[in-house]
Amino acid sequence: MTTERKIQGIYRGAPFHMVGDGFRVSNYFPSGNNFQQRFSPFILMDYNAPYKFPPSQEVRGVGAHPHRGFETVTLAYDGYIEHNDNHGNHGIIGPGDVQWMTAGSGLLHKEYHEREFSKRGGLFHMIQLWVNLPRADKMHPPKYQELLSEQMGRAELPDNGGTVRIIAGEYNGVRGPAQTFTPIHMFDIAFKAQGKADFKLPSGFNTAAVVLRGSALINNAKAANEGDFVLFENTDGNIVIEGKTDDTLVFILSGEPIDEPIYQHGPFVMNSREEIIEAFQDFQSGKMGHMDF
Repeated sequence: MTTERKIQGIYRGAPFHMVGDGFRVSNYFPSGNNFQQRFSPFILMDYNAPYKFPPSQEVRGVGAHPHRGFETVTLAYDGYIEHNDNHGNHGIIGPGDVQWMTAGSGLLHKEYHEREFSKRGGLFHMIQLWVNLPRADKMHPPKYQELLSEQMGRAELPDNGGTVRIIAGEYNGVRGPAQTFTPIHMFDIAFKAQGKADFKLPSGFNTAAVVLRGSALINNAKAANEGDFVLFENTDGNIVIEGKTDDTLVFILSGEPIDEPIYQHGPFVMNSREEIIEAFQDFQSGKMGHMDF
């Protein structure tokens, strides 16, 4: 008989607030819940739940700012976002696309609504994650992965129950396109009503399911509604998710913990206070580049 992985709890994010003028987000961790140590290698999750921005002649977003020591991962469900950084990377992602930026040793980037989307306005639905890098890779040269919808791995659920879209790691032998520094599984499941996904992830990996749309039944027992963050215990067992409506969408996040000290301040995530001070000095002295890009 198959055992099911135990649920630690079901959580909600913090109240919505604006990041810049283009992102209306709820922070699920570290501010919303004390998951930073518990949910390594993931450091932060901001969720821009579906929100309709009115048309604007001014492009909304966040201006140039630095990062070091981790990666930013932005998943687009509705709307269009544009990225520029001072290493020459530029990209526009829309529904179904993901941008995966490795800040590594340090760069400056800016994120904003794509210009034409800004002009016409519309529904905006995004997730941004900060993914930690291990000490050995914190000073890796910056890089950028633009992962388009058509590149994602896909697997169909039994009985025409829906589709799993694999961004990173693996689901039922199907791999996603993202290159990661530590083992990570990241995928979402678009259910049809009563569709079921039954899967197993390593018991030592920190794992959660987030209901982005509709409602779901977890492990045949716990109801989870839109906006719920279901955190699993680090125990052996399968995860069973049933979509309760035709439009249910669930995001799965699982990763091997990085068992190292975390010292975060502002836009930098390092292993010690001294490394944070060095990061600020390098930024202020121009070693990470300049704002005029």
